[in-house]
Amino acid sequence: MNTRLTQDRERLDELLQRTVQQTDRFLSGLDQRAAGVVPPVVGSVSHPTQDITTQGIGAEAALDLFNRRYEPWLSGSAGPRYFGFVTGGVTPAALMGDWLTSTYDQNAFGSSESIAAQIELDTLAMLRALFGLPETFSGIFVTGATVSNFVGLTLARQWIGHQHGMDVAQQGAHALPSIRVLSGAPHASIYKALSMAGLGRSALHPIATKSAGEAVDLAALEEALQKQEGMPSIVVANAGTVNTVDFDDLTAIATLREKYSFWLHIDGAFGGFAACSPQYSHYVAGMELADSLTIDAHKWLNVPYDAAMHFTRHPQLQRQIFQNAAAYLGTAIEAGDQDFIHRTPENSRRLRALAAWFSLTAYGKTGYREIVERNCSVARWFGQQIAGHDAFQLLAPVRLNGVCFTLTTATTMADIQSYLDLLQSDGRLFLTATLYQEMPAIRISVTNWRTTQDDAEIAWQAMVRCLRE
Repeated sequence: MNTRLTQDRERLDELLQRTVQQTDRFLSGLDQRAAGVVPPVVGSVSHPTQDITTQGIGAEAALDLFNRRYEPWLSGSAGPRYFGFVTGGVTPAALMGDWLTSTYDQNAFGSSESIAAQIELDTLAMLRALFGLPETFSGIFVTGATVSNFVGLTLARQWIGHQHGMDVAQQGAHALPSIRVLSGAPHASIYKALSMAGLGRSALHPIATKSAGEAVDLAALEEALQKQEGMPSIVVANAGTVNTVDFDDLTAIATLREKYSFWLHIDGAFGGFAACSPQYSHYVAGMELADSLTIDAHKWLNVPYDAAMHFTRHPQLQRQIFQNAAAYLGTAIEAGDQDFIHRTPENSRRLRALAAWFSLTAYGKTGYREIVERNCSVARWFGQQIAGHDAFQLLAPVRLNGVCFTLTTATTMADIQSYLDLLQSDGRLFLTATLYQEMPAIRISVTNWRTTQDDAEIAWQAMVRCLRE
């Protein structure tokens, strides 16, 4: 065995203990760490790229080098004032589960050699209960909302093929007639998923939204469906848009299937968590009517990257698309719900369900309801402060955990970015820019389990202070 490997194996307890100590230092100092940092330019003289060494330096020396070269420049994105994108943190129980995931290093592809598949099935059952989904929904874990949307759109593609008497998984998408994908305010990942699925970005036909928001205009959607003249299509509905957290009327859209032929895919990456709270669950009424459903885990479930779920009422289509036949695999396609190798784009799969299992088991429905409601309360407070300040303009109602606003003096995206650069340098919070109805804007997304009202007030002080610089 390699000398370095032998030495590290003999000192594994010591190495892991040092790693635990560093983890503890990072997490205990997370409130003080800059939410967003400005790292040095990679490849510069002060921060050159690194070549692999010939002999290696061993794990402890590698940790020392990591701490010198990279650690100071890692952001506090796991912390309570990182409001960019829609980013959760990692609950204590989820961190335990993630460490054990790496320790046990199970390949969760659905074989009978371990109980890994049952862990995933149990976790999915808890998630169905959390979101109020019927047991008829089959679930899988994937790497993120983009892949979950990809799975949903490939299922839709296969379904449309069946409507034309074709097996797209066997014959290829080129044999299909043109497919129209209809959506009011699709997330960027929908376009990416359409590209990967071979349907093409141009397959998406944007439908008009209501004048007061990003929810699809039902009359405009029905008009587009009428123009299909009986040809099957795909409708992508939103359960929480990223700019303003607006929700389509999911029940009304699903009812249109009584008159028109379409596959209903719901993108509920983070908005699906509205189901956790009686205050907000009305937003996702009808989510259980989806043909396929995306919900992210490394957002409001607050488990580590990368994890999301995909739910569908049509697991047989997954098996047609993702089946993988090889004698050495020893996994029959008739294996049922645990045949994950035949229902996801991956063959080998990290047991990413374990972190979710730990967190769901540790905190239950009550814990996640509290996280959702506390985050939403903080978002509403931000909205009130912004609406009452002359330098800011609130652009949309605060429905859930997102706030969309702009600077009253901003006319270009450069104006917005200059302000965001000041905030990033300040370090007390991190925000990202967006466009809302062609207007340069800023988003606040409150999704972290650590975030409290105290964090909101610290962040607001920084937002006001940076106006004067």
